[in-house]
Amino acid sequence: MTTITSLEQLGALIRATRKAQGMRQPDLAGACGTSVRFVVELERGKPTAQVGKVLHVLAMLGLRVDVAPGRQS
Repeated sequence: MTTITSLEQLGALIRATRKAQGMRQPDLAGACGTSVRFVVELERGKPTAQVGKVLHVLAMLGLRVDVAPGRQS
């Protein structure tokens, strides 16, 4: 399990997983019904990416999201 604490880390995980599966950005975009631009921006950690689309991309890559309480500041 990987702990993600920033959008940049999430984007890097998506990029690494996509590449490990031998997919190009246009391949992932087509499989998800999104634009290549969305995938590019998501992999760069764009802070305004739509959560529903992000979850769809993660699912298409076989990734899941687990949410747990973190430390309080």
